[in-house]
Amino acid sequence: MIFVTDSCSDLTNDFVEKMHLKIVPLSVEIEGKTYLHYPDERELKIKDFYQMLRDKKIAKTSLVNVGTFLDFFEPYAKSGEEVLYIAFSSALSGTYQSSVIASNELKEKYPNSNIHVVDTLAASMGQGLLVWYADQLRKEGKSIVEIKNWINENKLNLCHLFTVDDLGTLKRGGRLSDTQAFLGSLLKIKPILHVSDEGKLVPLKKARGRDFSLESMVELMNDKIIEPKKQTIFISHGDCEEEAKKVGALIYEKYQVKDIIYSTIGPVIGAHSGPGTIAVFFMGNKR
Repeated sequence: MIFVTDSCSDLTNDFVEKMHLKIVPLSVEIEGKTYLHYPDERELKIKDFYQMLRDKKIAKTSLVNVGTFLDFFEPYAKSGEEVLYIAFSSALSGTYQSSVIASNELKEKYPNSNIHVVDTLAASMGQGLLVWYADQLRKEGKSIVEIKNWINENKLNLCHLFTVDDLGTLKRGGRLSDTQAFLGSLLKIKPILHVSDEGKLVPLKKARGRDFSLESMVELMNDKIIEPKKQTIFISHGDCEEEAKKVGALIYEKYQVKDIIYSTIGPVIGAHSGPGTIAVFFMGNKR
């Protein structure tokens, strides 16, 4: 059984190797040059990417097209190997839809093709956390259909909470108007957002000041998190590891979670969220 995910899962290269994952890279374009994002950072170092954003360079992202998926999946379709592609939210990219079209075409060409595709309706390490859970189920001997069904049955209990520090990135990426970005920066407003049941980014509240936004994010977990002492939670960050670990310490203190795994937000998500973003992912009673 082969697990495939895409680079929007923001899993570290160590995790990718440990779980024997296959990665479909998404791309980011900066000043006319296109980089594919791989977990091993072979084409673009994440530190360099965030420096480019801090230098006010605009990063544009694009989906994975059908042709790329056809090339990627065909060897597996031909051999009949079991493949589960755990995809970036369909509400944030057309990548999932490209993978569905490709898998359906290959099924016609190779009737024994055994490629399954699941829409996580998740992003960054939220998507990565579902990949991690899938790997736990694989170790327990669950079938590919059982794992796919588990993801579909539990993905709306996967909570994303995140805050951004740089409103300028949201403005340059077209997610915020000039006026909103100016007023937000002037008033030191730090929005806290989550990902909805539809897989879209939705504002939850506004906090004034960085420290208060981080503390508020931890407090917002209280109404959602279930059985925290049994949970491994994920935290991703936009090149601000020290602050991410401060958030982790607050979470350990308040909820006594089992473990916390950290990762840097990659260029594809980071192009829209910017430096200083901190995101927390955990299982809850609802999104």
